[in-house]
Amino acid sequence: MSAHDDEKIHQVLQQILEFELAGVIRFTHYALMVRGPNRIPIVDFFQSQASESLTHAQRAGEILTGLGGHPNMGIAPIQETNQHSVQAILEESFVHEKAAIEKYQELCRLTAGGSVFLEEYARSMVAAEEEHVMELRKMMRDLEV
Repeated sequence: MSAHDDEKIHQVLQQILEFELAGVIRFTHYALMVRGPNRIPIVDFFQSQASESLTHAQRAGEILTGLGGHPNMGIAPIQETNQHSVQAILEESFVHEKAAIEKYQELCRLTAGGSVFLEEYARSMVAAEEEHVMELRKMMRDLEV
């Protein structure tokens, strides 16, 4: 890989780090805002998502620094819609997870045929995010009218 490729990989890892940190805030906020008779399992779900986002951010940061990069202290922008129905937050979560897949797929494209470690990391993260999307789809089915 060229120095240009290395720089691009650093940039995408930084974006992933920022995106996952924003997920920590997003999912923590959702857990706080859930109301209704099914609150407890949904709160547990979002708290788990927040913890997992932190783990993903830490992993991306460790890889970035392992490659000689320097993570900044920013996070990706978070839009507050003030829509707090369970349906709305599940839909927003769905959009967030789909965007995460795109970030990890970009890393897949950049690392394909290069570092086996980076390629496998990116592929495993795509798989994890795709699983989240599938789970959210199942959760939203009961809310369809």
